[in-house]
Amino acid sequence: MQQFYTAESVARGHPDKLCDQIADAILDDCLACDPTAHVACEALATKGHIIVAGELTSSHVPEVGSIVRSVLKDVGYDHRKFLITNLLHRQSLDIAEGIAREQGAGDQGVMVGYACNETWQYLPLPVVLAHRITMGLTEARRNHLLEWLRSDGKAQVSVEYEDDKPVRVRTVVVSTQHEPEVSQKELREAVYQLILVPALGEYLDQNTEILINPSGSFVLGGFEADTGLTGRKLMVDTYGGLVPHGGGALSGKDGTKVDRSGTYMARYIAKNIVAAGLAERCTVSLAYAIGKAEPVAVDIDTHGTGEYAATVLEQAVHMAFDWTPDGMIRTLGLDRPIFAQYCNYGHFMYADAPWERTNKTELLAEICRFKEAGASRR
Repeated sequence: MQQFYTAESVARGHPDKLCDQIADAILDDCLACDPTAHVACEALATKGHIIVAGELTSSHVPEVGSIVRSVLKDVGYDHRKFLITNLLHRQSLDIAEGIAREQGAGDQGVMVGYACNETWQYLPLPVVLAHRITMGLTEARRNHLLEWLRSDGKAQVSVEYEDDKPVRVRTVVVSTQHEPEVSQKELREAVYQLILVPALGEYLDQNTEILINPSGSFVLGGFEADTGLTGRKLMVDTYGGLVPHGGGALSGKDGTKVDRSGTYMARYIAKNIVAAGLAERCTVSLAYAIGKAEPVAVDIDTHGTGEYAATVLEQAVHMAFDWTPDGMIRTLGLDRPIFAQYCNYGHFMYADAPWERTNKTELLAEICRFKEAGASRR
């Protein structure tokens, strides 16, 4: 059966993604000085103005202005052109006391993790290919390979599947900001040869529909043309819209916020299940109540590809993983300043991220064998 799946990615200079980077840079700055810091930080940006707002409880007071300007400069914007407003305030005492009382979740909600064996990243192929393109755009600009590229840009990839296996790229859409002097013909030829061909590899063929800057000139971009807001690229950050999402944003939140820690733990569990050969695909859902440590609901779905009965796998996961906020922070090292480095191109594309480790595979497989053997003896 033929199917098509599509995913999107954005470059570091996209307004929304730059706001994510600002929020995570402020979080990292707090955690570097105070690992117990509680942070829920967001940024709103438009032409000439960036507003940082949210809640903060920490012994460290971040220098918001200098952090924001450092991020702007690193991404490729002129930091001197922005007025920066700091509206951070202390965390609600009700929330802080609820978290401290039981080391409970900093919010309620549902978090979803997913993994599949399509790629070595254990992600759907459209997600990986879209991120490869935006990574390529950024690297070509930063390495002066295509000097007329500017910071803003995005990519979208549609992949054709047959019998649940990816076979080719059907359509690719790339929109990239550029200097005014470059012609669209030169831009399209260069992006095709230097970005798309290496990014898409064997999945690109002569019948692939290629749309590069389909609306024409893209000189005015970034905050000159659009606003940016933290948490507005949830599908880009996770699974490209191919997997359900609980709706909570990731960036700017410390590990007590289960929007972040729960999403990372759900991915960690799902990836280890697939990497252990216990399923070809796996979706893990965790639901939390504010102030409570244990999730109020856990669901593990192997989409009919599991090697063991669902009850056996659920028992193994419960024994192998600690999914309380304190346990997730400890297991994944979420009290360290590590977040800004994993903010771009999806949070699950980095092999060295703590939640991307596959160090639980042998334990999971062993528990499943033990549980199944025990069930058969009964």
